[in-house]
Amino acid sequence: MTGKKIRVLVTDDSLVSREIISRGISTDPDIEVIAKAVDAFDARDKILKVEPDVMICDIEMPRMSGIEFIRRLIPQYPLPVIVVSRVSDAVFEAMNAGAVDFVTKPDVDSFQGVSEFLCELITKIKIAANARVTQSRNELPSNPVIQIGQKYDKIIAIGASTGGTEALYEIIKNLPSDIPGILIVQHIPPMFSRLFSERLDKQTNLHVKEAQTGDYVEQGKVLIAPGDQHIRIRRIADRYKVEAFYADKVNGHCPSVDVLFESVARETRGNAVGIILTGMGSDGAKGLLSMRKAGARTIGQDENSCVVYGMPKVAYEIGAVEKQYPLSAIPKMLLKMLK
Repeated sequence: MTGKKIRVLVTDDSLVSREIISRGISTDPDIEVIAKAVDAFDARDKILKVEPDVMICDIEMPRMSGIEFIRRLIPQYPLPVIVVSRVSDAVFEAMNAGAVDFVTKPDVDSFQGVSEFLCELITKIKIAANARVTQSRNELPSNPVIQIGQKYDKIIAIGASTGGTEALYEIIKNLPSDIPGILIVQHIPPMFSRLFSERLDKQTNLHVKEAQTGDYVEQGKVLIAPGDQHIRIRRIADRYKVEAFYADKVNGHCPSVDVLFESVARETRGNAVGIILTGMGSDGAKGLLSMRKAGARTIGQDENSCVVYGMPKVAYEIGAVEKQYPLSAIPKMLLKMLK
């Protein structure tokens, strides 16, 4: 980035955390910390006064939680918010409230942990500065779709990054319980992938779990890649078996959408639907193209409904996307493609 710096407000009730974050992200020449706040009320006043580009917000704060603050803030002031939190599914509540991303709080006594945290935070600040901010969503499922009522040999593969947890929820909650098996790669930290899977399992009609080696792709089941492992499939007779494995990052990510998509292209002989959702970068674009060339149907999320129109944009530009749709239309179009 060149020219104007990204103006950041850091909100955290802990003085130590505020200073670690503020000093750490200020080392990047593209970022300027223009204010610090000790709680939601202080942050509200600072937002009105200094008009930041991005806010870093703790979840656990006195007087008002970060989640409630974001839920009240976004409708009035659509500011990109990155939440920082201990390992907890509270981050998904914050995402549902309107936050664009989250980062796990480190052990302040671990130099390596703090350093990795700051590097990740700096990267996500730069992404958030260009993100599309949306208001909080309802947790309740919308009108359920009709059952497919037929068994299909197709499988569904989905890739997502920034903004993907909410996008995936919006899709999965609107799918019937007899949907063909779904495989997902969401760029997400280890441990959070399990929490995310458990959350979707409770909130949707489908059986959702973190993928592990030996799982089979089955009707009504959703398998989500672990946050630190790639996943791929192998065809065994007329079934698809999952392999989860540790390996180097691909396109800067582990798990990588491309790793999954390439295996689906290779193993399904075109009997698949590939979907690429909101996210920064290009991960998944080449794999989706391979899927389409193999005969699979492909969908990309459109620009207006993406938090970050990166991955779908690249996929569309190289010809990997058969058709782009707004997020709200993807479940219906997916069912049409399956039929």
